[in-house]
Amino acid sequence: MTKLKIKTGDTVKVIAGANKGTKDSPVTGKVLKVLREDNKAIVEGVNIVKKHTKPSAQSPQGGIVEKEAPIHISNLALMTSKGEATRVGYRMEGDKKVRFSKKSNEVL
Repeated sequence: MTKLKIKTGDTVKVIAGANKGTKDSPVTGKVLKVLREDNKAIVEGVNIVKKHTKPSAQSPQGGIVEKEAPIHISNLALMTSKGEATRVGYRMEGDKKVRFSKKSNEVL
């Protein structure tokens, strides 16, 4: 398993793929779950797919459900608090290892 620099709860920007958006309105969202074994993440409101479900005890009606599908980590960039995409670095602060933004040098 590889070390991933994106964690659950981070705000990310989609930088490649069909869900990228336009230059004027880039697609951003919060990471809901990271799938480490597949190098993918599920991002809120990104890569929406329609899933056809059969009637069951949980959903007696069945029908078409829209849900987020995983998107590859390489198509995501972490966002700073100011809303710009950045790369991630690690450094020691005292005896603690922290992630920091390479662009603005702020702790993430």
